[in-house]
Amino acid sequence: MIRLAKPADLPEILKIYEAARQFMARSGNASQWGRAYPPRERIEADIRGGCLYVEEAEGKPAGVFAFLLGPEPNYERIDGAWRNSLPYGTIHRVASDGRVPGFFGRCMEFCKKQTANLRIDTHEENKVMRHLIEKSGFTECGIIRVEDGSPRIAYQYVGKREDAAKEKRTSD
Repeated sequence: MIRLAKPADLPEILKIYEAARQFMARSGNASQWGRAYPPRERIEADIRGGCLYVEEAEGKPAGVFAFLLGPEPNYERIDGAWRNSLPYGTIHRVASDGRVPGFFGRCMEFCKKQTANLRIDTHEENKVMRHLIEKSGFTECGIIRVEDGSPRIAYQYVGKREDAAKEKRTSD
């Protein structure tokens, strides 16, 4: 079950992100999140902002992600091209503790139900995430830069509802 995160979930969420950082390091991607990303303050802000979600397993969070509707400042400039300029949702800070296989797919299905126009980015060395993103129907669109200036590979998913809306506008 995916639901909004609550302040009481914070200890488990911190454990999930720690497990994810360790997995990333073992998978050859130690630099994307380093030893402390996302910081506790970012997680708390996401919870307060109503954009952090968890998937529960056995009564406690096993996976976590941020989902935001509306413009993402880091996506304003891209070396490449987005598939469209329609309103979109952004998926950030996806992590699982590994207890329940298939979390990323369920996360994507949840987000696709909110909007059929989605964007996500990841580090070039995050081969596991890149595989999952591409497997979920996203198209690589180019390179964006995050707050510290480092590059990320940007992807977009355009579902049928967004295609239909775009076609209708261009035919009017």
